[in-house]
Amino acid sequence: MGRDSMSKRHTILVAMACLAAGASPSPTWAHATAGGEELAPGEFRVRPLITIEGHAGLENNLEGQPRHYALDGLFGAVFEWGLDNEGSFAIEAQLGPALVWGEAEHFYGRVHVDGHGDHHGEHHDGDHGGHHSDSHSDGSPYRRTDVKGYLQARYQPNDRVEVSLTWWPYYVTGSQGDDVAGLKNELGVQAIWALGDGDVNFALGDGLESIVDGVFLSLENRTGWESEGTYLGNYTDPWLGLGFNIDLLNITLSAGPRFYSPGSYAGLPFRTDWGGEIELEYPLANSVVVFAHWKPIYSSQGGEGWGVGWQHHIGTGISFSF
Repeated sequence: MGRDSMSKRHTILVAMACLAAGASPSPTWAHATAGGEELAPGEFRVRPLITIEGHAGLENNLEGQPRHYALDGLFGAVFEWGLDNEGSFAIEAQLGPALVWGEAEHFYGRVHVDGHGDHHGEHHDGDHGGHHSDSHSDGSPYRRTDVKGYLQARYQPNDRVEVSLTWWPYYVTGSQGDDVAGLKNELGVQAIWALGDGDVNFALGDGLESIVDGVFLSLENRTGWESEGTYLGNYTDPWLGLGFNIDLLNITLSAGPRFYSPGSYAGLPFRTDWGGEIELEYPLANSVVVFAHWKPIYSSQGGEGWGVGWQHHIGTGISFSF
């Protein structure tokens, strides 16, 4: 491949895939470039994957500013078919242990309701769990090892459009504090449209006038259920993004409103939150990618057990493709 086709394919795949996992419980956005050579129409490929990620949740909008941390090790594979017009269809599956400090991962915005109907505050990114409870008085101690998974089907009819359907199962292995043993579920559907050709690399002579080529639009909806079956609600993110390269370093920025509808259990109204994400990835080799990301979300509406202000998700790790 020449410079244009390689850079174009690289940047668009990263820009599209980064949000598809987004807060993903795992940094699968990095997988798009871990050994991801373009497939010819009709060609089939299987790529085993290993991803190791450490991540933290900082809930600064809640009283006591609870913290939680986790270390994940996911193992799986991508099954990919090449299509016409530089398109592809892929199924990606991963499963592995999650070492948990604090509370388990949970759907964005979950509010804990105790037996007396009181709400104990919690506002957190869909990536990771943890909320305001007495268990935070002693920090975020190690709790247990849970099991998390990731299953996605994604379709790219060409090099500018991607549609994906994703399931994030998370199994809590034991009841501790506010966590209840059982299977949590999160479902997401997303469409991404790259407005430009994606060929932006400032280390190769591109100027600021080329930045429009890295712009993309993302529309995503996610829905979540707690381990005992409670419907937690759903949110929709219509976000604007920008992806570009500085030599081999890929940078993706995205931001916009989050329209959130809590489940009826919470007793809270529909609200509009605001957020963004900064994602970095750097290939150490054709099959090894290191990554980092930061997602701040701001809530402008409070309520019983709910705080106005910022909460953050931060993660970093490494992905191997074989």
